[in-house]
Amino acid sequence: MTDCLLRRLTTWVVCCCLGLLLTANAMAAEPIAADSPTQRLAAAPSAAPRIGVMTMRPGNIFWERFGHDALVVQDPVTGESLNYNFGFFDPTAPDFVSRFARGEMRYQLAVLTTEQDLSVYRAEGRGVQMQWLNLSPERARELDQALRLNAQPQNAFYDYRYFTDNCATRVRDAVDRAFGGALRSQLESRSQGLTYRSEAVRLADDALWMRYLFDLGLGPQADRPMSRWEESFVPGRLATALADLQVDGKPVVAGTQTLLEHQLRPDATDPNFQWLYWLLVGAVVGAMLLWLRRRTPRGFGITATVIWLLFSLFGATLLYLWLFTAHNFAFANRNLWLMNPLALLPMLAWWRRNPRLLQVSSLLVHVILPVVAVFEFWSLLPQRNAHWIALLLPIHVALYLACRPVQWGK
Repeated sequence: MTDCLLRRLTTWVVCCCLGLLLTANAMAAEPIAADSPTQRLAAAPSAAPRIGVMTMRPGNIFWERFGHDALVVQDPVTGESLNYNFGFFDPTAPDFVSRFARGEMRYQLAVLTTEQDLSVYRAEGRGVQMQWLNLSPERARELDQALRLNAQPQNAFYDYRYFTDNCATRVRDAVDRAFGGALRSQLESRSQGLTYRSEAVRLADDALWMRYLFDLGLGPQADRPMSRWEESFVPGRLATALADLQVDGKPVVAGTQTLLEHQLRPDATDPNFQWLYWLLVGAVVGAMLLWLRRRTPRGFGITATVIWLLFSLFGATLLYLWLFTAHNFAFANRNLWLMNPLALLPMLAWWRRNPRLLQVSSLLVHVILPVVAVFEFWSLLPQRNAHWIALLLPIHVALYLACRPVQWGK
């Protein structure tokens, strides 16, 4: 029975890891699967091109919730334009799965016609805005040539990082270089107090499974306040920043054009986790566990086993993300003190009816480690997990009290 449980637990851990990795790697990108488009690089325009930033509003599918963007180069003579899109990957690549698991995704810059790109968002009902940049002819030509060089097969691939190197940051960096670094110098000194966690959770919005997985899986690095330069990893934030900036007394954006009206839900608002509500839920679950322990030890054992398995499942996943992947924003996650793989020990002790192991393991898992989580919350590098502590601490206390030496019963 133990071997069977361990095999099932291993399967659940792998599935959960893949789920967390999938959502993490989807952030702020618009991956288009299977049919990677042919590069469409025509001759450079004879006149200085018109450069724009095209921002796509969030969609309904979970990987679309962060929005998307692309750089647009338009020939002022013919009116034809190309989109430089940094959001492509090839799931058929031989090393795709291993890179995916390690958090080392390989994305690439691909070139489409603007109408081809728009057709996707038109079909999905997503809004699209164009911001034409106020670049001098010389800088517009330089940016056009840089994008053409970047789109060559030998230069098109890059190591994708969901917060720091994605489709939006690539667009941001290209525009910043075109303006001689003026964007970064202005945006780095400003902050709205947003964090990587707050943006990830906000944009997950009504996909509750995605919202809570992001919040559970992100470590303390995600709680550092971002500058406006850093928050531009979100396409919508980048569009807002560009609209606010001036360089040499002139606005960065020469004009804004709505290409497609947004027909889906409005943009998400900032998340608000009320820890008192979480504490109430945790207290109710804890009281239920103690009631079950008194009334039906077998019913308690089944319920506690589900909780112990969930703790160990998520704990193993968080530990895996920290120690064996490149997901550095999941490193040193303080939720490991609350959800720990060691939760398997009291579960095994309960079903083997080993009172000594049950007392020792429950003391460790349900008292010592959660207390560490509380102290870590007040450390020099805190993690915004007060709501998780409020939810899980009453459950840990109830499990510890229920595992004190008493008769197992039938």
